[in-house]
Amino acid sequence: MTPWLHVVGLGEEGTAGLSPAARALVIEAEVLIGGARHHRLTPEAGGERIPWPSPWDALLDRLRNLRGRRVVVLVTGDPLWFSGGEKIVAAFPGEARVHPHPSAFQLAAARMGWPMDAVECLTIHGRPVERILPHLVPGARLLVLGHGPGSGRDIAALLVARGYGASRISALSHMGGPDETRLEATAAAWVEDVPPLTTLAVDCVAGPGARVLPRMGLPDDAFATDGTMTKREVRAVTLARLAPVPDALLWDVGLGAGSIAIEWMRAARGARAIGIEPRAERRAMAAANALALGVPDLEIVAGEAPAALSGLPAPDAVFLGGGLSAAAFETAWAALRPWGRLVANAVTLEAEAVMLALHRQHGGDLARISVQRAEPVGRLTGWRPAMEVMQWSLLKS
Repeated sequence: MTPWLHVVGLGEEGTAGLSPAARALVIEAEVLIGGARHHRLTPEAGGERIPWPSPWDALLDRLRNLRGRRVVVLVTGDPLWFSGGEKIVAAFPGEARVHPHPSAFQLAAARMGWPMDAVECLTIHGRPVERILPHLVPGARLLVLGHGPGSGRDIAALLVARGYGASRISALSHMGGPDETRLEATAAAWVEDVPPLTTLAVDCVAGPGARVLPRMGLPDDAFATDGTMTKREVRAVTLARLAPVPDALLWDVGLGAGSIAIEWMRAARGARAIGIEPRAERRAMAAANALALGVPDLEIVAGEAPAALSGLPAPDAVFLGGGLSAAAFETAWAALRPWGRLVANAVTLEAEAVMLALHRQHGGDLARISVQRAEPVGRLTGWRPAMEVMQWSLLKS
């Protein structure tokens, strides 16, 4: 099938920066769709011009009505890197072709002299600035697509609050065009607004007050909790069994403080989680923990299993922490995708009885996890055992 739909990435230099083939597509298009800036950058084109629809998802319906005409959708930079090209290609398989321009990330890395394989590429465009937190470690280099004039101040304030005030921020704006600018300062000294189309390069430097947190294995005091939380050592074993992988979805049934769901999302690129929790104060606590630890996209559902599980997207993994019951297991197991993992933890005799009955019926692995921590005993030190945890895990093949 000959593509009728083309997604063309533009830079600040407009059509002058396109390959001859991509430039010809733009100039000869019957229909051009893009933002006001894209239309200003393509004055040579004579086709019908359509602005971005609102909401953006309405574009796909508009494109379906244009099928068979020569259509070009104009975007900034690489259409498949934090842009709309991915949705367009998925909606029109075999009908759309992508023509990339160097992305803002590539241009920024070139300006900074940073190898692309040694940086984290992130965006806060339309997203909370806290999304950079899982990547904040000494020596990290971050390239962050901004969200507007306050982008530099927002990132700087977050860095200062986390003890990274000595980090160097470079705001690279309108790269490749006549209005290209570069602003630089430490996070502690940053006061400037930034222009539109700014990418912020952050060279992370930890100060004396910084707290360095791993992606997984977070200390218990990183979470606000009412005391009901899967503790660090048990959490590590639980997540090893759940096996986070990129873009996978976890159901955390009995969310509590959110420690399992939050570490799941921090562990792998694009990992998602839905937490089910009946108590409003715990839902609020988990949401605050998720924001503070850099995964504000944690979805939280009010209710109890199994009723609250109805209608949720099928998971790749399920954790049954609080409220283990046969009914909750059966509902979760039926919804779990093939090759999905289910892990349940129990600390009460009643939950252990349910778990043993389910294990006899479905198989899987049983383990008992015992943790002791050294604590003061008067002027000396002794071992204080935590409550033992019975863990059941199984794979759906």
